[in-house]
Amino acid sequence: MTNSHARTVGVEEELLIVDPVGGVPRAFAEAMLSAAPAMDTAGGQALEAELQREQLETGTRPCASMADVAREVRRWRRDASGRARQAGAEVAALATSPLPVDPSLTPKPRYRRMLEAFGLLAHEQLSCGCHVHVEVESDKEGVAVLDRMRPWLAPLLALSANSPFWQGEDTCYASYRSLVWSRWPSAGPTELFGSPEGYRSMIRTMLDSATLLDEGMVYFDARMSRKYPTVEIRIADVCLDADDTVLVAALVRGLVETSARAWRAGEAPDQVPTHLLRLASWRAARSGLAGELVHPLSRRPAPAAVVLRALADHVGPALKESGDLDLVEHQLQRVLERGNGAHAQREAIRRGGSLRDVVAEAVARTLA
Repeated sequence: MTNSHARTVGVEEELLIVDPVGGVPRAFAEAMLSAAPAMDTAGGQALEAELQREQLETGTRPCASMADVAREVRRWRRDASGRARQAGAEVAALATSPLPVDPSLTPKPRYRRMLEAFGLLAHEQLSCGCHVHVEVESDKEGVAVLDRMRPWLAPLLALSANSPFWQGEDTCYASYRSLVWSRWPSAGPTELFGSPEGYRSMIRTMLDSATLLDEGMVYFDARMSRKYPTVEIRIADVCLDADDTVLVAALVRGLVETSARAWRAGEAPDQVPTHLLRLASWRAARSGLAGELVHPLSRRPAPAAVVLRALADHVGPALKESGDLDLVEHQLQRVLERGNGAHAQREAIRRGGSLRDVVAEAVARTLA
């Protein structure tokens, strides 16, 4: 990977399908996807069904610039919104439903097997995340990146946190989605892999336990993609504002490039234990941007703004080289001032609104 080459980035966002009046989730994914295939310009699938019929996933093309990422994210949010309205619904970039919901499983054989194997865990799993794919040269580079980015993933969760409500209740968390998601047996932070062989050995061992149905259920916070020559960072909530999605994507690309440079320079990965990474993720889910996080370097509590700026400093040289530094500095300052999606949802309630108003505001901001 030469310094003149900007790693391509692709973003997948899961969106909630909601009733345009009542705000409750609606099982309209099949109707939205049945009219015509939702394809990108390269012929790839860009809108897809997910585990539950009350959600669907968008996917951008691989993009070399954050301007292209922004256009693609907004393009597919608009496309999903148009399809939803044709079906009598709306889409909202909410990581969980603020209103009570009894989700309905997408009728695919694999999802039925998941329901049989995991029961209520699978039935309740109506949550929406944001997955960022970043190009890597090889499996060797990809695993080296995964090993070196581990301490910096939890701040991305705090930045993106957008799920304070669950089944009509304020959970006291900024990202309750991440707590729900963590119930899957393979979810969360990982040990150091050391090499592609170490990575594949861990996957084989997990599959040999007969606990996971297939490799698609390897739900690490960050993993090698099975489909693309990328690493896939999966820790974030879907962001309420498209600008925040772009910020997450820029920081992730910077983190991948910074980690790859450290590997090429012979720098060993941080040996931070996985249980401390899990603790940091819990703290990020609880606090979001409104309290203290676990600082990736000191392992001590620090204000969220301090930790997020430390992340930006950590990846600063890579951001400068890719042309993303000004964007990240500007957008990070904005989100620290106005708050993330969790803050926006609670603000709607503090203004005297209802959970239905929270959803209505989210529908508007999804396309803003």
